[in-house]
Amino acid sequence: MTAVLRAQGLGKRYRRRWALSDCALDIPAGRVVGLVGPNGAGKTTLLSLAAGLLTPTSGTIEVCGGRPADGRAQLAKVGFVAQDTPTYARLTVAEHLRLGARLNPGWDPRLARDRIRRIGLRPDQRAGSLSGGQRAQLALTLAIAKRPRLLILDEPVAGLDPLARQDFLGDLAEAAAGGEVSVVHSSHLVSDLEQVCDYLVVLVASRVRVAGDVGALLAEHHLLTAPRIDPAALPPGLEVVSVRHTDSRTTVLVRGGSVPPDPAWTARPADLEDLVLGYMSMPTVEVHR
Repeated sequence: MTAVLRAQGLGKRYRRRWALSDCALDIPAGRVVGLVGPNGAGKTTLLSLAAGLLTPTSGTIEVCGGRPADGRAQLAKVGFVAQDTPTYARLTVAEHLRLGARLNPGWDPRLARDRIRRIGLRPDQRAGSLSGGQRAQLALTLAIAKRPRLLILDEPVAGLDPLARQDFLGDLAEAAAGGEVSVVHSSHLVSDLEQVCDYLVVLVASRVRVAGDVGALLAEHHLLTAPRIDPAALPPGLEVVSVRHTDSRTTVLVRGGSVPPDPAWTARPADLEDLVLGYMSMPTVEVHR
């Protein structure tokens, strides 16, 4: 497997607080990766390290075969769109494109012009006058038109209305369809990830709880429900990922093995939301240094 992003023992500390600690991850090339986890899990720190905006306190991170931000050629390999979709308020759309052309050796002017025209932005519009969705589309255009090998998206659609978010995700899927760019998309919205992602990473407290092909993961997991019961009564060969009790029922996410018919249990294939919530609810091991 060729990894587009590889982290080993990766950590970032701010004074006494570790925002990311002992993170190990291999993200294969050519995939659209959904990165999910609770607030404070280290997702933004991980993506900022990958983009070269931060330097590690410990461990190593490799992106596209090199150290993040290690020279102009390495910078050209990565496109990054942050949650606030940063643009320059006083610059026009056309000036943003000219700036992108000057800063990026692999800039594709036709792709940038065609995309701006298709999404309905006028070249003379100043970024400060654009809506949130339009700024996100402009930022995505700048990131895609540099023709990166890895496109990093840190929740850029979090503040958009449903229609703007749908347009953004549709354009992301189109950009990734050719397989020439790998994408890591961080989002809290599982429904968005279902539309575009074929690989999942769940990060909790700096730890990768699960990572793999979405189709394969869904095939391996089932959700079992029954009147309140001890999960230890489950057949052997099933890995219990998470358990949720109510007053009258027990719900268990399991992985692996075959689920034998049992009148006490109702079984169904897990969906992506089941996976995400199940792995996020696993007990957290504190890391102290």
